[in-house]
Parts: sequence; C-alpha cells; structure tokens
Amino acid sequence: MGIQSHLSIISLLWTTLVFCQYEDYDFGDEYDVEPDDQHPYYFNSNPSTQAEVPRFPFPVECARECFCPPAFPLSMYCDHRKLKTIPNIPAHVQQLYLQNNDIEAVPAGPFTNATILREINLSHNKIKSHMIDHGVFAKLSNLVQLHLQHNELDEFPLPLPSSLERLLLGFNKISQLPGNALEGLPNITMLDFCNNFLDDSVLKGNPFSAMKNLMQLNLCNNKLQTMPPNLPSSLMHLSLENNSISHIPENYFSRLPKIIALRMSRNNLQNIPRNTFNLPNLLELNLGHNKLKQVFHIPRSLQHLYIEDNDIETINITLMCPSINPMYANQLTYIRVDQNKLTAPISTYAFFCFPNIRTIYYGEQNINVNKSTQLRRSVFRRLLTPEEYDETEGDHETHDQETEEDHEAENNYFYPYF
Repeated sequence: MGIQSHLSIISLLWTTLVFCQYEDYDFGDEYDVEPDDQHPYYFNSNPSTQAEVPRFPFPVECARECFCPPAFPLSMYCDHRKLKTIPNIPAHVQQLYLQNNDIEAVPAGPFTNATILREINLSHNKIKSHMIDHGVFAKLSNLVQLHLQHNELDEFPLPLPSSLERLLLGFNKISQLPGNALEGLPNITMLDFCNNFLDDSVLKGNPFSAMKNLMQLNLCNNKLQTMPPNLPSSLMHLSLENNSISHIPENYFSRLPKIIALRMSRNNLQNIPRNTFNLPNLLELNLGHNKLKQVFHIPRSLQHLYIEDNDIETINITLMCPSINPMYANQLTYIRVDQNKLTAPISTYAFFCFPNIRTIYYGEQNINVNKSTQLRRSVFRRLLTPEEYDETEGDHETHDQETEEDHEAENNYFYPYF
C-alpha cells in the first residue's frame, strides 16, 4: 500500500505539472502576429447550428508548419509563414487561417479529412483560378465563411457548398459571372466583389435577384455605369463606390426598404430625383466625390450624410426637409460638406428641421478654380459632451490629413461593424 500510495502521489504531481505548462504557456513566443481579417463574430452562436466536434485528446493534432493554440483547439493558424502549399488539415479543425502566404494552388488532398471546416481564410496569396481543384470547396458541407480576396482569380470559384454564408472575392481579376454562379447558395448573407472587373453586361442576368438572404453586397471599384438591377429586398448594406454610375432610376430603392447604409462616393452622379432615398431605415448615406450641384430630400431616419467634394453652392434646407413634424423628428446628427462651393454656412433653419444635429464639417471650400477657401468656422459643433467633442475632434483631424491613398477602395469597404 505504501508503494502504491507513493506512485499515486507522483502521478498526481506529474499531471499537475503538465497542466500548468499549458496554463502558463506564452502564446506570444510562438505566435506574435495577430491574424488578419479574422472576425469571430461572423459565426452563428446558436449551438444547434454548430458542426458536431469529435472528441480528441489534448493537446490536439496540428500541422507542423502551423500553430494550434491549446486555448482554441478548433483553430489552426498557418498565416504569415511564406507557405507555398497548403498543409494537411486535421479532422477536428473548424477555422483555418492561411492568409498572407505564397500559395498558388488549392488541391483537394489537404482537405480530405477536414469535414467540419467552417471558415477558410486564403486571402493575400497568389491563387489562380485554374489551380483550384474542381469541387474542393463544395465537398465542405459545413463551410460558412470563405476568404479569397487579394489573389489572382479571374473566374468565380465554382462550385461552392450550399452552407456558405459569407463569400469574399475582392481584389481579384474576375470579369464574368456564369449564369449559375450564385445558384445553390441560398444562405449567402454577405458577398464581396470589390476591386474586380465587373461591368454592366455581367449584371444583365440578374445574378443577385434570387439571393433571398443577402444583406450586404460590395461592388465597389468595378466598371459599373448603371445601378445593379433586381437586387433582393433583404439587402441592408450596399457599396457601389468608385464606379462610373451617373444616374439613379426613379423608384430604384422602392424594392429595397431594409437598406441601412448606402455608399456611392466617387461616381458621376449629377442629379438626385426628389424621392430617391425614400428609405425608412437608412442611417448612413455617402455621396461624396460626385458632381452634385444641389442637395436632395433625405429620410427622417438618416443620421450621417456625406456630400463632400461635389459642386454644391448652397445648402437648400427646404429641399432636404420640406416639412417639420415635431412628433417624428429627423435624426440627422452629422453632415460633411467640405470641398464644395459654399460661401456661407448652412441656414439656422436647419436646426428646426434637424434638432439632433451635432456636427457640420465645412472644411475647405473650392470656390475658385485654383484656390480653396475656408469658411469662418471649419467645423460647427452643437451640444457636445466632452467625450463627444474629443471624438469628433479626432475625426476632423483625420479629415484634414486625408490623402488620395486614404481613399483607396479597401478603406471604403463595408466591414461588419454595423
């Protein structure tokens, strides 16, 4: 009994020592670069929708080229490692991070056992369309999120699994969408095509019309000259910056009542029909860097309006706010109007129409062709708390320091912070 007792004590001490090693492990020594483009809040937190995770011993299996934190046993980090090929993926992995490498191909072999993958990040690599094995993604029946932005794709990566909810294909060379490209993807909520070569002809087949769950569509920095037709009524965030759109058809948004944020900066808009933005839920509207000559009617729900760098000479508050209803006050709190042709501040009547207005950013105005001038006050602030004042001060210091590089399309992306 004495020997057995001693052996039991030794075994207990050894187990405690091993456990403490994991508890005290400094992940920074092994992995000091924070992974890019990771948004854990993308995933559905409903346990019933999670893929069944097999039981596995601790520590878990991990590819030798990668890092698998004991605290996050379902994730495998292989990013920023100059990898040229995809390592074999253990069966238990749900999140796979391979961004910022030199990967050119996506073969089926490494994914043979990865049957419960939910997220794959292959952004910032050198992947070519013809180097993706046919059906490699379609076989992953639990895949929810796929990052393929910043690669060398010239085709849509068909086929894809019906489970997919978020697909990011920005910063590639995609110029065509096959007629069946988006068929069989009923769960897509976010689709990113920014910085590709899509033009109006690609959208004639109404590729987005059947996507009944689509909430966010990014088409910035393409070659569009007209508004994309027949968008689904589920849409909430629409990004069309840096195209060549010159006109918004009348009643275009009547089929999109759920729009919360609309970004159309850096297009060729010259005139906005009166009821264009008759949207009950619109919170943010960005029409900066266009060719607008006058303002337009805005919905009561709007909170942030960006109309900088246009050709506006006066702000006609009556056009923006034809009537005042104390029971349903306009919610506008912020207007940016710098780089226009204003010679005087906005009329004080604005404060009756917009009782919640806090900040008007005038900045510099382009009154003369070769010279910019500044109104007596570059920023108007009203009823700000000290905390709000500090926040807006920081915002306007940023505006003052803006460069062309600051307006690159990636900075204009709709990221899921709404």
